[in-house]
Amino acid sequence: MEPPTYHESEFVPMKESRYEGPAVAQHTTVRIDRTEPMPRDHIIWSLCCLLYANPLCLGLAAFCYSIKARDRKVAGDLEAARKHGSIALCLNIFALILAVIMIILFFVFNDRIMFFLHRLISLV
Repeated sequence: MEPPTYHESEFVPMKESRYEGPAVAQHTTVRIDRTEPMPRDHIIWSLCCLLYANPLCLGLAAFCYSIKARDRKVAGDLEAARKHGSIALCLNIFALILAVIMIILFFVFNDRIMFFLHRLISLV
């Protein structure tokens, strides 16, 4: 099979290429003066609460509110981003307090729980 042949009259160049010197780049500077800081979404803290200390699924709820806060911040709705970020912060604090209390209770009552489990197993 031979490749197709083109006649001189059928060939049309897509664009003439003439070198016109170096291209000049144009710069546009946009300056945005903010008097108030950007709202925080606390997504890293929410992710840690989700993975490590997740009592009552508070870490999951905090992570969802952090994602909402980040989405609102990207969309430009700073008031809603501030609101969702504040809720995520409160949920993270509450999850951390509950996790610390659970760890303390585990170490305080560990001997009693093990003693009870040992007696329960020995009865069987």
